[in-house]
Amino acid sequence: MVLGLIRGIDQFSKTIGHAFAWCIVILTLGTCFEVFVRYLLNDPTSWAFDLSYLMYGAVFYMAGAYTLSRGGHVRADMFYRLWPERRQALVELVLYVLFFFPGILALVIAGGGYGLESMRIREVSVNSPAGVPIWPLKMMIPVGGALIALQGFAEVLRCLVCLREGSWPARLHDVEELEQQILREHAAKAQQEVQV
Repeated sequence: MVLGLIRGIDQFSKTIGHAFAWCIVILTLGTCFEVFVRYLLNDPTSWAFDLSYLMYGAVFYMAGAYTLSRGGHVRADMFYRLWPERRQALVELVLYVLFFFPGILALVIAGGGYGLESMRIREVSVNSPAGVPIWPLKMMIPVGGALIALQGFAEVLRCLVCLREGSWPARLHDVEELEQQILREHAAKAQQEVQV
């Protein structure tokens, strides 16, 4: 039951993260178009700058839960990685309760007020004459915070499972650091050489 809930939240974070990853494609196409018309046609757009920070901001806000579900946030783990898994889980659990959830709650509350006020006045960008609406981006602050809080709940459950069973439950895998692939290939080669 608990593992199913963790997996369901991980899958939900993956779906949101993959959906908002398309913002990077839109950002790339918009930037390439702007470079083309600005430098080759000498006719810059009035919306390219706004598009770039809207797309990057959307990825930043909405991919946080996905990154957390993959254990991808920056961590100073020079000691942590040497600890037994139960100690890792206990420390993570304490840190989630003391720091993570209060910080995320503050983000949701403050970001909610900020986003709602922007939506109320139908705020547009002041950086260009195009009048690109920016209130949807500001509304992503509390939404992204709520998604990170939901994934944080899954991480707390993951800590509790590790405390009970002595090992971390598996995470979903859809992408992998190149370093991990290289290490795995190197280990397989070394094992083949030993067998020969």
